[in-house]
Amino acid sequence: MDGLKLLEPSELYNILQQSTVFSCLSDPNYLLLMDARKKNEYNESHIITAKKAPKNEEDQFMIPYDAELECKQTIVVYDSNTESLKEETPATDYAKLLWKLGSRNEVNILKGGYEAFSALYPFLRTQKIIYMPRELDDLKPYPIEIIPGLLYLGNWQQGNAAYVQKDLKIKGHINCVIESETYFPESGPQLLHIQVEDRNDADIYNHFAAACAFLDTHRRLKKAVLVFSNLGISRSVTVIVAYLMYYKKCSLKEAYEIVSKCCKNLRPNRGFIEQLSNWEVELFDTQKTDISDPNF
Repeated sequence: MDGLKLLEPSELYNILQQSTVFSCLSDPNYLLLMDARKKNEYNESHIITAKKAPKNEEDQFMIPYDAELECKQTIVVYDSNTESLKEETPATDYAKLLWKLGSRNEVNILKGGYEAFSALYPFLRTQKIIYMPRELDDLKPYPIEIIPGLLYLGNWQQGNAAYVQKDLKIKGHINCVIESETYFPESGPQLLHIQVEDRNDADIYNHFAAACAFLDTHRRLKKAVLVFSNLGISRSVTVIVAYLMYYKKCSLKEAYEIVSKCCKNLRPNRGFIEQLSNWEVELFDTQKTDISDPNF
């Protein structure tokens, strides 16, 4: 349907977790998240930062006075359980209105609605309606979800935060920094410690096989793993890309694109990209990806 797009719950989860120094949610033009359910349902519980889709006296949907649709990078609409763009539901009706009245990008409709999202991410439910700018700045994002329910990409703080491990049901870590962590202090079935500095000449290549074996074991047991480094943009990204190449039997370019779609803030150093290229040759006996491409 023109102007509308179905959005998986994991995609909305990752949209909500994007950050640099602060959560991207602190940017007023980053996301417009609209709840098209009934007012009492919204008041009872809704997705964090969502606004209630307003209606007029004739019970017809309206655009919020401060929506500024043409400025919003991403717009997401949800109701209780819309599953398809072919349905005529509150979410599709409201999304059509937002598209018609000025959204510069496709309007996303959350697949499965609030019911599906809240079942997967109950810790992102809230009753809070108004957020002050300081409160948005203080939001602490969760790790990025690479394989739903199984593989996460994060930073040092997230790797050592008890609430993150509890909420995401993390059962294993790959710690990609020099320092020992506090959550799983000893290497073993729950922890693989890859002590590599974030330098072009650091050897991360010789850890790829062990990381893939660790992640494969946990994936088969359906146990979630968090891979983290200091900022979650270089060493941990490199390990996850290496695993996706191995697990999905895909090229470096394809694996990198998968991670890029989940996380917008990737910066593996040049030496790591070259080592991933060597890993590609080891896996497939040929170089499939041109790492001189500006995207790397």
